[in-house]
Amino acid sequence: MPKSPNQKLKLPVLLRFLQRQSDEKHPVTVQQMIEELARFDISAERKSLYDDLEALRAFGADIVSLRGKNPGYYLGQRDFELAELKLLVDSIQSSKFVTQRKTLALIRKLEGLCSVHDAQLLERQVYVRGRVKSMNESVYYNVDAVSDAISRDRMIRFRYFEFTVSGERRYRRGGAGYQLSPYALIWDDENYYLLAWDGEEERFKHFRVDKMSHITALESPRQGQEAFRALDMSGYSRRVFGMFAGESLPVRMRFAAHLAGAVLDRFGKETMLIPEGEERFTLTAQVVPSPQFYAWVFGFGTEAEILSPPRVREEAGRLAGEIAGLYR
Repeated sequence: MPKSPNQKLKLPVLLRFLQRQSDEKHPVTVQQMIEELARFDISAERKSLYDDLEALRAFGADIVSLRGKNPGYYLGQRDFELAELKLLVDSIQSSKFVTQRKTLALIRKLEGLCSVHDAQLLERQVYVRGRVKSMNESVYYNVDAVSDAISRDRMIRFRYFEFTVSGERRYRRGGAGYQLSPYALIWDDENYYLLAWDGEEERFKHFRVDKMSHITALESPRQGQEAFRALDMSGYSRRVFGMFAGESLPVRMRFAAHLAGAVLDRFGKETMLIPEGEERFTLTAQVVPSPQFYAWVFGFGTEAEILSPPRVREEAGRLAGEIAGLYR
């Protein structure tokens, strides 16, 4: 039998067929493989297919052969197990950072990593409605642009916007933009934030990456290296609530005993909790006082209390009074 011009594609076509059409519950037969190759004008005989399968095994493909009532072949071990793909799908769906359109696109790509039969199990998890999703589709390219500037030790220029009540973009500084030194990308409360050094104000600032646009890397090297080296990045997101920048202070707090888990989740398992009888405990943690920090404390109602420093406690009392005043 003369060889067709596509004969060199025989092994990759065969491997892709096994990847997409076979799994443990759906083995494919030799005849099905011959028919698939014929679609690409590739001739194949049973004996040659056995040799091809052995070649793919030598290449590292985990091709399993079944005997008995349902004979055939399937691709066993894959780069991702189905349970791992489900975990990735759930993570993408639950992330506000990923837009609805990008969610569907990413899941389609994940489906390509398993058989079409297992992909249906992912498909049933795709359509989850009612989730708040990022409105800026270009955020993925923003992350790449910022990461590239960090790796090349370059400052960046960008514009920063917020949404109006009508849903339109409104640029801060009248659209003039910012020129800062990027140092880190931080994942907090399901959003990416940029930690950048402002050379003019000599302090770090935070920016939501999905609200940045027109990002350009400059030729100027970054400023603020010494200040960044002095930061303890491992505990940074614990101190900064909602990415509000400011002075970090040791804040002493008292909580009901049953809130120990919630407190440790926030400040880390190594945080020292000091019992006050059986009902309460206290702790001291480095915190940047901000509206988000006070909101976190208020969320526990009367079971959480800020003890010191006095100005932080007083600010909490003032905010609580203003909130109470709204409902009088």
